[in-house]
Amino acid sequence: MNYENIIVETDDNLIGEITLNRPKHLNTFNTPLAVELNHALNELDSDKTVRVVILKGAGRVFCAGIDISDFFGKTPSEYREWIHTMETPIVTMSRMTKPVIAQVHGVAAANGAGLVAGADLAVAAEDARLGLTAINVGLNCVGPVIPVSRSIGRKRALELLLSGDLINAEKALDMGLVNRVVPTDDLKKETRAWAKTLAQKSPVAMENAKTAFYTSADMDYNKSFEYMNEAFARLCTTEDAKEGVSSFLERRTPVWKEK
Repeated sequence: MNYENIIVETDDNLIGEITLNRPKHLNTFNTPLAVELNHALNELDSDKTVRVVILKGAGRVFCAGIDISDFFGKTPSEYREWIHTMETPIVTMSRMTKPVIAQVHGVAAANGAGLVAGADLAVAAEDARLGLTAINVGLNCVGPVIPVSRSIGRKRALELLLSGDLINAEKALDMGLVNRVVPTDDLKKETRAWAKTLAQKSPVAMENAKTAFYTSADMDYNKSFEYMNEAFARLCTTEDAKEGVSSFLERRTPVWKEK
């Protein structure tokens, strides 16, 4: 697929990068960007030369939400399809077998905040701001609030949903919306260093861990243990599990199998 609204790159460190590339529009979502982003996520998930994906934005901000210039003149069914398209990449990240790290700078608002919460991990620049801002224009962020609420809990998610406020990076860290806050000048370096570390883990174990985590999230408490135990048992039979334990006992660097 030829991309016009995003940039997709890979490197020799098993890292893939997706850059939202509508900087003049603050990387807001329109239909072409949403479709391209979803395609790129699936493409990198299938790429055997990639083990970790970084998601970032070009220009001054990470993503300021949805481009509302495309808002008017739709029927209810067209609005339903429109918003479904905007939110599909958020869901896709949870279905991927590889971890996605959001690299957050400037502002991550509305659907942009949903991307941050929907990513598996997130690193934010110390001057970044995040929020569910759509309520301020008479709409709401009931789609993005789903991954947000699963990251930070109901009360705090409702606070963001109903207030429309942008919070600073340190508060986002305290809430659990991001994993790490780093100096702005170090954002790219720190995010790539984390991605590089994760890329050295067993890809089989990584896929097993991520898939099991999301699958068990909505299960009954006891059922989730049963499912996780079965997932772990399956992992124990793999070559990577045997290699990992053997290399640990032999005090050498493991050599992982490709998936």
